[in-house]
Order: sequence, then structure tokens, then C-alpha cells
Amino acid sequence: MEAYTPTVQRMMKRLFGSLKENDRRRYAAIEAAKLGHGGVEYIAGVLECDPKTIRLERLTVA
Repeated sequence: MEAYTPTVQRMMKRLFGSLKENDRRRYAAIEAAKLGHGGVEYIAGVLECDPKTIRLERLTVA
């Protein structure tokens, strides 16, 4: 898995912070799915959210 650059991570955090809660979960799940293996933990760290929330949302997005 390739990590995002610090600039992209800042943009992701800014976008994530501007979304409503349900959209935040969807956004995090989509980003994690794009990364594949290890994506949930990576995105949870970048966006400072709970990996369990991302995993649960991935089930509903898929």
C-alpha cells in the first residue's frame, strides 16, 4: 500500500472535517477500500477516526 503525501493527507482531513457524520463514515470507507489491504488502519490514522466505524461502513457501501 502506498501512503498519501502529507499535502494530500491535510486536504483529506480538511474535507473530512467539513462533512456531516454519515458522509464522514462513507468517505473514510471509500478511501480505505481504494487502498486495499491495510487501508482501514491507515485511513483511521490519517483521519483520526475509529477503524471499527470504517469496517462497519465498508459493509454497507460495498
